[in-house]
Amino acid sequence: MTLPWIYPVRIGQALFGVIVIGLTGYVVSTYYGGWSYSDTVNFLVFLGCWTAFVAVPYLTISPIWFPRLAHRYVIPAIEVITMIFWFAGFIALGAMLPPPRGCHGSVCSSLQAATVFGALEWLLFAVTSYFGVVDLMNHRRGGEAKPHSNVHMGV
Repeated sequence: MTLPWIYPVRIGQALFGVIVIGLTGYVVSTYYGGWSYSDTVNFLVFLGCWTAFVAVPYLTISPIWFPRLAHRYVIPAIEVITMIFWFAGFIALGAMLPPPRGCHGSVCSSLQAATVFGALEWLLFAVTSYFGVVDLMNHRRGGEAKPHSNVHMGV
């Protein structure tokens, strides 16, 4: 029995979410005490928490152990919403940062790394969103999902 391709992708999504939490959390802790930082950083902290502790566990566990909670419309919706959030987050952070030559210090480097990991996170969710929507469309068109389908909704 081989491991479905979605499990390593889910592990990567959760890992990248935790990495973004660490990188943006460092920025928040550095500027704690009166200094100002962007709400974009707060949004990325939220996205990391949302991804690592809500979306990925739900998308991984509910289809296996709680199939009644894994509604065929909810799984693609969470995939697509999370993908849109990550796209907005990494684009907003990238637009906020100075050019690489003007970026000095650990805070700026941390935000650059958070932008890169946010882009990778968006890419992973774009792939899983595509397959989730395709599976939903196949389910709607055929009435039931094909038993030998290569597309696994959520898992």
